Amino acid sequence: MTAAAEARAPGSAPAAEAQASGSSFYAGMKVLPKAEREAMFAIYGFCRAVDDIADDSAASPAQRRRGLDAWRAAVEALYAGGEPGLAAALAEPTRRFGLRKADFLAVIDGMQMDADEDIRAPDLDKLDLYCDRVASAVGRLSVRIFGMDDGPGLELAHHLGRALQLTNILRDLDEDAELGRLYLPEELIAEAGVVSREPKAVISDPRVDLACRALAARAHAHYRAADAVMAKRPRGKLAAPRLLGAVYSRILARTERLGWAPPRARVKLSKPELLWIVVRRGLLG
Repeated sequence: MTAAAEARAPGSAPAAEAQASGSSFYAGMKVLPKAEREAMFAIYGFCRAVDDIADDSAASPAQRRRGLDAWRAAVEALYAGGEPGLAAALAEPTRRFGLRKADFLAVIDGMQMDADEDIRAPDLDKLDLYCDRVASAVGRLSVRIFGMDDGPGLELAHHLGRALQLTNILRDLDEDAELGRLYLPEELIAEAGVVSREPKAVISDPRVDLACRALAARAHAHYRAADAVMAKRPRGKLAAPRLLGAVYSRILARTERLGWAPPRARVKLSKPELLWIVVRRGLLG
């Protein structure tokens, strides 16, 4: 494969950086040194590639499964010393930072949950499993790139991954409902008094605000736990997770102030706001 082709390949770091350039994730990664930054973009590219497969509404469940199985085979080949194919962009980060196969496979398993069926009002245990696979597993890969020890690194990945994913769920209610998905947990919907479990019906009910606020409280608890880990100043490059936590917790707080009763406005921070957070949290620590 030529260098130009590699740069365009699914999951490649250059392609992923281009995809991420308009996201909140981008600011967090740009504060890292070059090798760590490129490794994080390679992971981002991998996540985008498998997420695109899971979200491909034009493909059948069987086709989506085959696409994800192709990535599983590529990851297995990478760790077996064979030709990694789709996972070629992960080879150097894996070698340099000792990334673990189980975490890549967990991400694919999380995407499989979306690919096999449209998730609708999962119970809290299923939602937590989903968050662990699609977010905290990414955190476990990331903290190795950040150079953290396993103890504080795994704790940070657990809490910050869940906090970020719950924030995304609470921000993306309408987009997910368009895909036929509803990630708000069954228990919180029932407590709010909402009877339907059809995604669009649930998010059209003003009482959905109660369920969302209860889930937001769980997200805030995870942000606090992640902050407590970083406050102890463990070994590693903490500017990126500090910055990501600051950006997404602000998105959650602003969404919470606006509320979740329809009609909703999707919150996005402005470039000046992101720059201010970078200066305060990414550079000053």
